[in-house]
Amino acid sequence: PAPEHAVYPYLLRNKKISGVNQVWATDITYIPMARGFVYLVAIMDWYSRRVLAWRLSITQDTAFCVEALQEALERFGTPEIFNTDQGSQFTSNDFTGVLLERGVKISMDGKGRYLDNIFVERLWRSLKHEEVYLNAYDTVQDARAGIAGYFEFFNDERPHCALGYQTPADFYDGLLREAA
Repeated sequence: PAPEHAVYPYLLRNKKISGVNQVWATDITYIPMARGFVYLVAIMDWYSRRVLAWRLSITQDTAFCVEALQEALERFGTPEIFNTDQGSQFTSNDFTGVLLERGVKISMDGKGRYLDNIFVERLWRSLKHEEVYLNAYDTVQDARAGIAGYFEFFNDERPHCALGYQTPADFYDGLLREAA
């Protein structure tokens, strides 16, 4: 985190995650290209594993993270808790301010504790092994199209054993209908 940014405690230790929109999480990863790389941020619902929003950027700034967050909030409502690492994008007032305005509790992983955000880390592994490493993207537009296709497949077509072999989208949407 930047020295002037607030760091929030990790709120998920021993917490039972039992529903959609209870906990959302995010992280940034790099996407290698034929020449260079781009950064990817994704926001995921922990319970359903659904990717709610994502953005690519050629710089590791805060703006693309805030854009993804705002899209997720507009499309899917407000989570109870939002978990991130302590990266400067996520500790910035621009990012935390959006969450605090909506009354979302902010949770941050401990330093060096990748397991605190394991579902997003697993998403990165799947994305890279099943899509990114198989395609040397020449342009940012190529990367955006490939990743969009993968996330559509991940959300809408790929069944997950942890979800009773439902897709993340079907699982998420089904639980929202039950709650209504």
